[in-house]
Amino acid sequence: MGNLFIRKWTAIGLMGMLFALGSCNSTGKVEGGKQDTVEIEHKLGKTKIPKQPSRIVVLDIGALETLHELGVTPIGIPKKFMPNYLDDLKNKTAVADVGSVIEPDFEAISALNPDLILISTRQERFYKELNDIAPTIFIGTDNKDYLKSFERNTLLLGQIVGKEKEAKEKLAVLQEEIKQAQAKYAQDKNKALFVLFNNGRFSAFGKGSRFGFIYDVLQFKPVMDLQDESVHGQKISNELVVEANPDYLFIVDRNAAVLGKVANKADVENTLIKQTKAYKNHAIYYLDPNVWFISGGGLTSVRLMVKDIVQLVN
Repeated sequence: MGNLFIRKWTAIGLMGMLFALGSCNSTGKVEGGKQDTVEIEHKLGKTKIPKQPSRIVVLDIGALETLHELGVTPIGIPKKFMPNYLDDLKNKTAVADVGSVIEPDFEAISALNPDLILISTRQERFYKELNDIAPTIFIGTDNKDYLKSFERNTLLLGQIVGKEKEAKEKLAVLQEEIKQAQAKYAQDKNKALFVLFNNGRFSAFGKGSRFGFIYDVLQFKPVMDLQDESVHGQKISNELVVEANPDYLFIVDRNAAVLGKVANKADVENTLIKQTKAYKNHAIYYLDPNVWFISGGGLTSVRLMVKDIVQLVN
């Protein structure tokens, strides 16, 4: 057994930008000239994990997407509410079902004897219980700094599973797609409103929010200055939507994502909503709820989010 040593992972250069990987420091035992653990600093603390863990339970859908694109298959995932573009993982019997992103199955997770658990905001309240089962890392995106936190997470996941090169390559391609979209929408003077439709009610989201991607990343201009940054958004009336009068109205149907029941279009585009410029100019856009509501923050969903908007707003 060799001596203990500490090595700081270097900042990674990508697309002319340097992303300091301050979230990941490696410390551990030296055995046969190789470290067998690394220490990860994340939102909820510092956690030592095995180097290149092989038994990973992933509770965050974004992290699951990224690992999937990197060719890494977890031993357990939350199969309830899984987006349809991950059906191959959902249907794989070798991958255990560990509940849902809202309610993890602790017994099922423990029975798998994982060496790493990945979580995000939806599971944050269960951090202690999960960390008692196995080393647990928070890998969710920061709504206040979405793009950079997504990039850091992607590179971090690549390092954890020994797929740094693949992560950099995929991220570089996606960054170019994002840049092209940004250049297009930054010049668009039309103003947008992003709402979640749930059982006849609208909830609006602004910059720095759960759905701030529209404004913070793609550079659309918000029609309203919303201060409510909760995951549920700010409830607004049909009258307020008319008063704001957005040029673009982006809608995510919650029940379509959670219950598989698509809302009646007449309920969404009611008499009042029909008074908006968005309706009159055929600029009401229904976004893919699998991507926007269920997932987010992974290589697949971010790419699909950009694609969704570019195809709709042209």
